[in-house]
Amino acid sequence: MVLLEFSMYPLGKGESLSRYVARSLDIVDRSGLEYRCHSMGTTLEGELDATLAVVRQCFDAMAADCDRIECSIKIDYRKGAAGRLETKVASIEQKLGRPVKK
Repeated sequence: MVLLEFSMYPLGKGESLSRYVARSLDIVDRSGLEYRCHSMGTTLEGELDATLAVVRQCFDAMAADCDRIECSIKIDYRKGAAGRLETKVASIEQKLGRPVKK
């Protein structure tokens, strides 16, 4: 399983890009993968091919009406581990002895 964090947005489309990001989040939400959206990107959890396929779908949707796209991707692989969207944060909270902002 991997955690794949990505941020994707078009260039040259003005100051507010939320309509393009919302289109990608619709694809992510419909994918069936576990995910977390945050202010600077989205983290997916799943098999590598499945997570990369979602990113590709987001790219294809954005490329339909955007001539330039910026995308950054980080991948964290851990063999046999699942549920890490929750457990990674829970581990930090346990060590701190308090919840962190999400």
